[in-house]
Amino acid sequence: MKKIKHVDEAVNSSVIKPGSVVYTSGNAATPIGLLSQLALDLSIENIDLYSVLMLGESLAPLFSEERCRNLTHRVIFNSYLTREAVNNGRAKYHPMHLSEVPRHIRNIIRPNIALVSVAGPDHGGNYSLGTTVEGVHAAVLTAKQYGGIVIAEKNIRMPFVLGTTIPGDMIDYLYETDYPLPDSPISHPDDIARRIGDIIAALYIADGTGSEPGSTLQYGIGEVPEAVTDAIISKGVGDLGIHTELFADAMIKLIKKGVVTNRWKEKINFAVSSIFLASNQDGYNWLHFNSSVQSRPSNYTNSAFTIAEQPRMVAINSAIGIDLHGNIWADSLEARQIYSGVGGQSDFIRGAQYSKGGVAIIALKSVTEHGISKIVDRCPAGITTTATPSDSVIIVTENGAFDPRGLSLGERAVGIAHLARPEERERLLKVIYDNLAFHRPQAAFGKGVPGFIPYEKAVDRM
Repeated sequence: MKKIKHVDEAVNSSVIKPGSVVYTSGNAATPIGLLSQLALDLSIENIDLYSVLMLGESLAPLFSEERCRNLTHRVIFNSYLTREAVNNGRAKYHPMHLSEVPRHIRNIIRPNIALVSVAGPDHGGNYSLGTTVEGVHAAVLTAKQYGGIVIAEKNIRMPFVLGTTIPGDMIDYLYETDYPLPDSPISHPDDIARRIGDIIAALYIADGTGSEPGSTLQYGIGEVPEAVTDAIISKGVGDLGIHTELFADAMIKLIKKGVVTNRWKEKINFAVSSIFLASNQDGYNWLHFNSSVQSRPSNYTNSAFTIAEQPRMVAINSAIGIDLHGNIWADSLEARQIYSGVGGQSDFIRGAQYSKGGVAIIALKSVTEHGISKIVDRCPAGITTTATPSDSVIIVTENGAFDPRGLSLGERAVGIAHLARPEERERLLKVIYDNLAFHRPQAAFGKGVPGFIPYEKAVDRM
């Protein structure tokens, strides 16, 4: 390992040569110092740069028109940094399940350069990959296997997250720095989000303080996860578990309050995640050498087989839209306007369905902030769907919960329409009634709407 004082000692055209394939850490572990130099040094050219959700507002020059002329961005998951470049032809988008990223890195991408963030070393000389593992561990191993180079940035503020580490001798260059880590401010839930959280907690979160396992949780950041967290605490359940791809402040709150103990998890009795994101440095400090949480690569956290092993897995994700057939899309606004990425939603939807007592939930407000319905007749042509009608996905809006299991296409359409706001619901029901393909949908009202539980009935079960 060579410790360098100046970033250009490692990030230059002699080290990162033309034809290089580079994989970089993302999220809160985005190595901003290394990537800032990559943005500046235009002599580094004709390289491919793979990334998953880069963060860091100072990195905007990395996606400038000038820099993108001789650097090919290959984006697996969009952020505010990459979205414009992807949708304006300056960067390429790679739809990929998060569970598949490490395998693609090893067998297809095969990077010869890994740009990573680290913390450490520990007493054994090992370095943590900090707040992001996903495909980073595979990138380091692959680069070293084929004689490549690992350039690490050690930010003094990066927590040493236990679980997945690399030995110091795998690092070729180590650059030490100090700057605030990217964070994600807490989204305080409004009344609509709280209704969604109340429904989910009332119907699908099981207490584990008795003789039966409690629910194992997966969700991310935003108003709905915060609302679900508060509703879980209000419900008074305990002995829950966490197995997730993204671990954020809401889950820290559950652990601190003793709601999450992970005692029902048979193989790993602590919270497991592949990515960690906090709202401030206090959250990152809490993660530092904290044995109640551990990191794992995304081919473990997002493996449908691993997810299925978790007791009463409750996977809660969101979506951009849902149609009457039950198609769900979450990465795009339309076929060729990519908002985020496929990510791990499909992984958890599939895995949760095979967990004993598990459920996959898509939770979303029924309308956008501009009042446009997210419940529509048909999905946009050519859109990438993260769930299809054949997936057993429970859908929750502020108006209620709909469980499609055991129902026909027409019965599902009626239930999904009831998730919409009242005026949109009536329009969608007319579409259903006027189309023979839905096969006598009025019969679905015989004993109420099959599979649909309105908000008022759901919260009565709290």
